[in-house]
Amino acid sequence: MKLNCLSLIKFLILGCLSVVCVSQDFDFFYFVQQWPGSYCDTKQSCCYPTTGKPGADFGIHGLWPNYNDGTYPSNCDPSNPFDQSQISDLISSLQKNWPTLACPSGNGTAFWSHEWDKHGTCSESLLDQHAYFQTTLNFKKQANLLQILTTAGIRPNGESYSLEDIKGAIQGGTGFAPWIECNTDSSGNSQLYQIYLCVDTSGSNFIECPIFPNGKCGSNIEFPSF
Repeated sequence: MKLNCLSLIKFLILGCLSVVCVSQDFDFFYFVQQWPGSYCDTKQSCCYPTTGKPGADFGIHGLWPNYNDGTYPSNCDPSNPFDQSQISDLISSLQKNWPTLACPSGNGTAFWSHEWDKHGTCSESLLDQHAYFQTTLNFKKQANLLQILTTAGIRPNGESYSLEDIKGAIQGGTGFAPWIECNTDSSGNSQLYQIYLCVDTSGSNFIECPIFPNGKCGSNIEFPSF
């Protein structure tokens, strides 16, 4: 009897290590939105989705589990690949708020599949596929970045704005300090590309970021039109 109990405990531990423990080992999420104008005006350009040109708004890039030391888990469960049938009721909202701009043109499925397989599987015991995408869409509603910036007089008109003003506007609008990622347009000008906010491990609330990614922007950056 004692031997059987030990065998059962060993089995449960191994099961945890192979399924649950791997997928839940992270400290916070990065919630990342990108400006489509800055994606498309680089030397690499972009391709609009097969559903048509997205609206002039920030689009979701992803919800990414991360560690406090700046590293992150990825591709945590190959046995649980993206399954579009699980999010069929979210497709229209995803096409609007989480559009693909990669070439060749697509309907978004490949983008969402990549995000789930690489990042979503690492929080799957907390958020199944439907909950992962629904939660991410909900955070976009909570952090309406274009409205926040426009209210502060920061508009996507090709003008340059102070990086500190952009950060201050977003912190004032969300209550939390963002991290700004820049890229360069086809002429080499630094521009607003992606905005990072942090989310707690329950996937419920924004939090102050424990750590920011590497990289920096100039003191003044462009906000291109789209």
